[in-house]
Amino acid sequence: MLGMIPRAKIMAFLSNIKRLHRNNVATLRSSPLAEISGAIGDAGTLLPLMVTLAVNGSISLSTTLVFSGFFNLATGVLFGIPLPVQPMKAIAAAAIASHATERETVAAGSVVAVIVLFLSVTGLLHWATRVIPIPVVKGIQFGAGLSLIISAGTSLLQPFSHHWDFPLDNLVWSFAAFLLLILTQKSTRFPYALIIFVVGLVLAVIYVATSSHHHLPHFRVWNPYVRLPWWSADAIGMGIAQLPLTTLNSIIAASALAADLLPDLPAPSVTALGISVATMNLVGCWFGAMPVCHGAGGLAAQYRFGARSGASIILLGLFKMLLGILFGETLLDLLTAFPKSLLGIMVIAAGLELAKVGQSLNHGASDLWEESVDQGRHKRHRDISDEERAERWTVMLMTTAGILAFKNDAVGFVAGMLCHWAYKTIDWIERKRGHGSGERAPLLRT
Repeated sequence: MLGMIPRAKIMAFLSNIKRLHRNNVATLRSSPLAEISGAIGDAGTLLPLMVTLAVNGSISLSTTLVFSGFFNLATGVLFGIPLPVQPMKAIAAAAIASHATERETVAAGSVVAVIVLFLSVTGLLHWATRVIPIPVVKGIQFGAGLSLIISAGTSLLQPFSHHWDFPLDNLVWSFAAFLLLILTQKSTRFPYALIIFVVGLVLAVIYVATSSHHHLPHFRVWNPYVRLPWWSADAIGMGIAQLPLTTLNSIIAASALAADLLPDLPAPSVTALGISVATMNLVGCWFGAMPVCHGAGGLAAQYRFGARSGASIILLGLFKMLLGILFGETLLDLLTAFPKSLLGIMVIAAGLELAKVGQSLNHGASDLWEESVDQGRHKRHRDISDEERAERWTVMLMTTAGILAFKNDAVGFVAGMLCHWAYKTIDWIERKRGHGSGERAPLLRT
């Protein structure tokens, strides 16, 4: 009997893969342009960080394209949703600022991978999803969305004060892209990202072709190599700094967002996402690949621009692998020239899509559904009082405020949890005093 359990699990796993494959194929056939457009929806986050790290010598561009492309492909097959493979932002920011070596950068990713793997296999990540209240999770998502919008706006404004005379990348292109975004916001399957990407690519090609200091990509076969990571004090520090962002945004928030955006598909568990993140970085760190993770922002971006299945990132993975194998580092000049004015608008759209999940906090959130005695296994939506609505809203905003004020997910998480438990403590005290049914003053007065 015990010997049959693994076999049963394997058969169930293969059956699920087949079901996801059928959905991927059906979705691609019904809306090919939307799936292709969604595949490049996360380019606004991927390209700037990946290119800057490659220019600084902190990663290998060709290896990153090949490995992240393969991870895209595997993610699309195994999870069947447009789950992104994107840079670990805290590590990327620190590596860029300190000009970290390739060995240090990949070592930082491996530090995160080992810790996340431990949290996953011991069940601690799964336990965390049961004790972290939904308003805190929503606050992390809301804060991440607003952070994307703020960072995009900042990046758009900084370089253009002296570049109005540059016709291929200025605020005129940003305005045109934003106008198209507004006009097509109700057409959720309109291939917006595909159009913007093609326009940006044409502008980049024109710039590189007319420049005497840059070169268009040319054929260069990928030459992989093995390099031992260097676990220096700086590398370990970068990994520890990345850990809150990975666990809270890339795993817990991404799992919750998948359930919100794609309710008809099975949402990946936090354990599965944790093992996925750990595997990607424990494999890629030996070859100079960029530290990567999944993320709620990337999922929101790819969903916003049309992706509804794993087919979108399977196509993206194949494309990235092809580029990495055939062109590799010769792509740097072209990718560097891609207009920042267009990438910024794509990031703003992704941030808006991610922030929108906050609207379901008090109606439709997963913790508001309960078993109905009258309807068997069916669930009904729990009615909540105005007082509870205000409390949930305050906890979410407290979490978001911590993220935005300190630019740190961990600070926002702690702020939200403290706010949540402050309410719970007051409830407990009032019940002890026998006034649990009475009115009480809110934590924050308006």
